[in-house]
Amino acid sequence: MKTSDKIINASLQLFNEHGERSTTTNHIAAHLGMSPGNLYYHFKNKDDIIRSIFSLYESYLDAGFQPYQTKTVNVELLVGYFDTMFEILWRFRFMYTNLTDILSRDTELLQRYLTIQQNALQRSSRILLKLKHDGMLRIDDDKVHPLADTMRMIACFWIGYKQTHSANIEITKSSLYEGLLRVIMIFKLHATSDSLATFDRLESHYQTLANAELATDYTC
Repeated sequence: MKTSDKIINASLQLFNEHGERSTTTNHIAAHLGMSPGNLYYHFKNKDDIIRSIFSLYESYLDAGFQPYQTKTVNVELLVGYFDTMFEILWRFRFMYTNLTDILSRDTELLQRYLTIQQNALQRSSRILLKLKHDGMLRIDDDKVHPLADTMRMIACFWIGYKQTHSANIEITKSSLYEGLLRVIMIFKLHATSDSLATFDRLESHYQTLANAELATDYTC
């Protein structure tokens, strides 16, 4: 693995575990057992590292939210999309925790983020439209884009919501599964009679995962 990639991965780990605000480039260098000068050879500062993390974030969105090509929509296909959503929220949770502050101090990154999100919204809308045409959703065409935007809103701000509406501000996997279940709840409101059983199985799958993680949280 290249040194720059090691720095990015270590930074992502430390940002998630200790918070981006509390983590300095010196912390990152020490974690990797390298000198600060060696780190600065690859990245000018912490904001430069964060921009590279955003590039990684963008690649996850691009790969995970593409319209499906199969003619059969089943639980496994939907799980693939929701697993991707969960992985992105968990892997980049520091970003969702402190998004406003990060973007407010870097106008270049703000514009990149807006473009990333707009592209993701367009792809999500195409996925929902295809689900409608394949008999999975009951919704007018002009409501598809707002529905995709509402689901994006829940995903992007779920972590902030949990941190400001609960006594425990620690983000756990069980709390993220709770957010996924809210999105599935919205899907079920628009499900056709033929697809409702599929969404019920999807909901049951993630409820089982959420319960398992919650039990782990209590025993830790």
